[in-house]
Order: sequence, then structure tokens, then C-alpha cells
Amino acid sequence: MQETKIAILGCGGRMGRRLLAVALETTGARLVAGTVRPDSPLMGQDLGVIARHGEIGAKATTDVAEALAACDVAIDFTAPDASAAHARLAAREKKALIVGTTGMQESQVSVLREAAQEIPLVFERNMSLGVNLLALLVEQAARALGPDYDIEVVEMHHRHKVDAPSGTALQLGEAAAKGRGRALRDVAKEGRSGITGARPAGEIGFASLRGGDVTGDHSVIFAAEGERLELGHRASNRDVFARGAVKAALWSAGQPAGFYGMRDVLGL
Repeated sequence: MQETKIAILGCGGRMGRRLLAVALETTGARLVAGTVRPDSPLMGQDLGVIARHGEIGAKATTDVAEALAACDVAIDFTAPDASAAHARLAAREKKALIVGTTGMQESQVSVLREAAQEIPLVFERNMSLGVNLLALLVEQAARALGPDYDIEVVEMHHRHKVDAPSGTALQLGEAAAKGRGRALRDVAKEGRSGITGARPAGEIGFASLRGGDVTGDHSVIFAAEGERLELGHRASNRDVFARGAVKAALWSAGQPAGFYGMRDVLGL
């Protein structure tokens, strides 16, 4: 069986370390490179040691171009500006790229779309199977229930998360808006405070909670007169995201250039 050579861009953080470990544990994947920030104490350390799997002979580097040259597919869970820059480099090097970075603005996503003209690029704010199935169910529910049901998206994450609403919450909001034939930007309400007045019809609301070590809880509430439907997902560790990303990496290795999501990877 031919192995897919994988690089992890940004492998020093909590998510990056889990990506290293899952890549090492996945049949058909071969971890060949990983990058860290220039000021990281992990620079030069063996990637297997960082992942607590023992030495594998590949060391953490600050050189993204070097990591891309060594791999077939790179996985990026870094920061919005860094992910956009990495997409440009991956397109130049003709290497597939998986991006799971949250908090990206439309201008940065546009850079990913441009890169996808040259390479297979999978972008998703949450790469777990459960969340992507949930997004599909939310879209179907929004379409079936219609405008009589108010939609609210509630999410909670650990105290260190820097963006809100979470990327997954926005992914779910986009699914609900799509089910209603609307663009999320036209109906989103991100937080309420003060005298807000009555809730406008068709609004999709967001509430963001932060605290403790919560990996990620998401609920989509459909509320109408006399009943309420709630669809939700809870992640108990980061491995669900890492497994989805590595699955996407293995899938992308055989794909033509294009801008893909996890629904493509999972066949949903």
C-alpha cells in the first residue's frame, strides 16, 4: 500500500500535537515534516517525541517551504494570516493542503479559493464526522421546518479560545441559512445586549460561552410556538478533529485541483 506523506504546519500547539499523533497512528499516512514558530522551544526536536510516540527521524522546522517539499499533503490548523500564506506556498509547490483554521475572514478564504485552482484544497471549520453530519441535519431541518421556527446557535469552548462565534458555530449557521435559501451574513445576529426589541423574523442568533477546558459543545435550537427542537454535538477531545483532517489528507492525495469541504471527503 502506498503511503501518503503528510506535513503538519503548526505542530507545536495542543491541536498540532494531536495531529502529529493521529498521523503516526493512521494506516496509509506517513508523517514526514512539521513546522513550529521561530521562537518555539520545540525547534529541532523529533516529531515523534513531540507526539509522545518515540523518535521517527523527522524534526520540527521553522521552514514551511522545506516541509512542503517533503510531503504530498500538508495539514494546517494555525492562524488566519498564516493559513493564507501557506495556501499560496502550497499552490506554488503543487502540494495538496488541508485547512482547519478558524476565525478566517472572507478575504483570507478567497486566498484559499485562489490556491485551489492549482491544488486540491480542503477547507472546513470543523473536520469531525459528527459535526459535518450535524450540519447536514441542520440544513435539512431548517428547510423542512420553515420560517415559523426561530434558529439559535449556542456554542461553548475553553477559556483560551480567541475567536467567537466559533468556526463550527458559523458552519452550522451557514447550514441553517442555506436550508432557508439565505446568506448567513444577511440574517446573522452575533450576540445581544441591552434593549434589543422583539426578535426579527428569520434571524439566526449566536451565543458564545467560554470557560474551563471545554473542547467544543454546539447546539442548534429551532424554537416555535409550543415546541422546541435541539440538534447538538459535543467533542470530548481534539482527536475527532485530527482524525477528520488526516482522513481528508488521505482523500485529497488522489483528487484534482479544487476547493473542497468535508462533505466531499465524507461523501455526504
